Amino acid sequence: MGAVLIAALIALLLFRNFKQKQKLQQQRIAELETQQQLTATEAVLKGEEQERTRLAKDLHDGLGGMLSGIKYSFNTMRGNLIMTPENAQAFERSMDMLDSSIREMRRVAHNMMPEALVKFGLNTALKDFCNDITGSGALQVSYQSIGVDELAINQTTAITVYRIVQELLNNTIKHAAAKTAVVQLTKTNDLLTVTVEDDGKGFDTSILKRSKGIGWDNIQNRVEFLKANLDVQSKPDEGTSVHIEINI
Repeated sequence: MGAVLIAALIALLLFRNFKQKQKLQQQRIAELETQQQLTATEAVLKGEEQERTRLAKDLHDGLGGMLSGIKYSFNTMRGNLIMTPENAQAFERSMDMLDSSIREMRRVAHNMMPEALVKFGLNTALKDFCNDITGSGALQVSYQSIGVDELAINQTTAITVYRIVQELLNNTIKHAAAKTAVVQLTKTNDLLTVTVEDDGKGFDTSILKRSKGIGWDNIQNRVEFLKANLDVQSKPDEGTSVHIEINI
């Protein structure tokens, strides 16, 4: 009986040891899978930003230069042409359309890769973006920044944060039926906090768990890439608040 008990105890210890090793192995596999996912996400985001930058440059320098050249040629021609009043009116309408096309092209190129983000940093770029939305009349956006005057973060992080705010405000414009929004960027020690709030119709946050929208997936992927903490607070008819904390 003693031998049987000892054998059973040894078997139990071996089994517990096996289960512990199996659990550690599963944790290690999960960690590796998470790391691989983060690496893949980083590669996708970097590739996306490189493509955005290339397209923005092609639009601004290539197509923008061509349209500006056409406008200059038309202006030169106008002084040497004799036109009826109807033709002159049509010519002016065409010039107005050309000006609108140039402005739209510049707007698209700016959204793809804001020049202010590259030249002046995240704070200035977000301020300009919020001012542009307010100027468009789509949404009244108030921008606030605290402790970020000397903010120094790498460009990849800055671009990622900018894209998150951009996507959040685009979602607000499309879905929230909001009149006003607030964007706040705060730096405290090694913590960068981003808050985006609106006075829109709000929603049940449980739907985010089963959301298949590309916009929300983009936000989550970028938050995971930054290894940031994300908190979404919203209720029907009570607006929405998105709070993100990033260790820098």
